[in-house]
Amino acid sequence: MAKKAPRRTAERIASVTLDLFNRYGEPHVSTTMISSELGISPGNLYYHFPSKDKLVNHLYDGFEASMLGLLDAGGDVQDIEDAWFFLHTLFEKVWDHRFLYRDLNHLLSGNRHLETRFHKVLERKTHALRQMLESLSAAQVMHIAPDHVDTLSTSMTVVVTYWLSYEYVRDPRHAMEPESASQAMGRGAQHVLGLLTPYLSSAQLQQHLMALTSAYGLGR
Repeated sequence: MAKKAPRRTAERIASVTLDLFNRYGEPHVSTTMISSELGISPGNLYYHFPSKDKLVNHLYDGFEASMLGLLDAGGDVQDIEDAWFFLHTLFEKVWDHRFLYRDLNHLLSGNRHLETRFHKVLERKTHALRQMLESLSAAQVMHIAPDHVDTLSTSMTVVVTYWLSYEYVRDPRHAMEPESASQAMGRGAQHVLGLLTPYLSSAQLQQHLMALTSAYGLGR
């Protein structure tokens, strides 16, 4: 059986850096720490990524492409199960690059690449959630006045964007660890889905949504 070719050094660097950023936060991870974790020289790291900002930008670009691919599906949500799957997957994308959300204000203040692009992802997120609400309304799953759609989609965006900051404040030592993923994402999805409840068109749908969110088995 042929051996798999080793991953390119740049890919290894990006993968290990993402793990370190996610666990410790970007401000607390140096290029020296990254090269040590990889077992390569700082010069080898510098050859592929001349600065830590280049690494951040590379990781952000991967996040953006993945996130926008999901957000394109916002208008395809037709029922409660679709909404649950869409929002849960949205939180998975956030978790995969949680360092961006944990240190968002810091990163935006010091990185022009993120400053000029992250707000576009935020706008696309709100647009996708607006499309989801309009689609659910058209399918008679929700009864929501047109002038409430913008308010609700913005509220949902705020919760999605800052949920991990809330989790971090609640438990700074453990919130960003991999073993916290299921509960953190579950709580976030549970609360965003809860924002839909008052607008659902029947008590049966409300009970169905409650059953979906209670499946997380989490406290609020």
